[in-house]
Amino acid sequence: MTVGIFGHHRCSGHIVGEYHPESPARIDAIQDQLIRSGLEYVIKQFDATPIDKDLLLLAHDKHYVDYIFENAPKEGVFRLDDDTAMNPKTLEAARYSAGAVKDAIDRVMDETLTSAFCITRPPGHHAERDKGMGFCIFNNIAIGAEYVKQQFGLSRVAIVDFDVHHGNGTENIIKDKQGVLFCSSYQYPFYPFEMQESDTPPIINTPLAATTKGPEFRKIITEKWLPQLHAFKPEFIFISAGFDAHIEDEMSQVSLTEDDYRWVTEQIKSIADTYANGRIVSTLEGGYALSALGRCAVAHINGLIGN
Repeated sequence: MTVGIFGHHRCSGHIVGEYHPESPARIDAIQDQLIRSGLEYVIKQFDATPIDKDLLLLAHDKHYVDYIFENAPKEGVFRLDDDTAMNPKTLEAARYSAGAVKDAIDRVMDETLTSAFCITRPPGHHAERDKGMGFCIFNNIAIGAEYVKQQFGLSRVAIVDFDVHHGNGTENIIKDKQGVLFCSSYQYPFYPFEMQESDTPPIINTPLAATTKGPEFRKIITEKWLPQLHAFKPEFIFISAGFDAHIEDEMSQVSLTEDDYRWVTEQIKSIADTYANGRIVSTLEGGYALSALGRCAVAHINGLIGN
């Protein structure tokens, strides 16, 4: 079981404020825990390449892509909204972040790897077809889902999102596409305040109360996600891996632990092993308590490995 890790040091160039929670320290925290865990000797690490501008159009409106490229600042900061901004290195970081997913898909599809985790930033699941928001510029997962369908002719692709915030951008992009199942769990009510509960494919939205702990989370996933994933029989699974529902993360009130993240990863892996030859590409979304983030990422990788 070969798991790849994709990233690039240029993803750390995206800095939009000294106290902004989505900081380069997030990547450092994960890499530090990887070293401590010994997993760096088990996994394969790859440098990502920047995605071609044309491939961004797989998920985004051309006017939006042009808007981002034209307004990428040479100095200072350009704001997309109160939470989301670009500095002179943001566009490059965002292209590497999306490019990591594309590179991971290529390596999984040519069987160099069974699965992969992209440790990159900025994240992507809030970015809609024509709008960046919630720390996100390009929707890395939505781009990847359309890329794997078009490039490799797959007809059934699943996206699972266990970030504590709803993946509104991913839903916005894939809701009218054929061959995609989207499962998202999230604290409710919570940012971005746009989601609606749904048990009807292709959108499976499963809200979590602020009091949710591991047992309740596992019950919801077992009852709401797993039957739909089995019925769908995905040929490839993407994971929007946000770890901000951890009990130590002050971004939310949901109280999950590393064991819960490993458990949900193992459930997804079981689905992938059954229907998709194990093919999974995961990418980092949220997670802002640095020590917890690193530990959760290691648990997630162990779940992908199947130790």
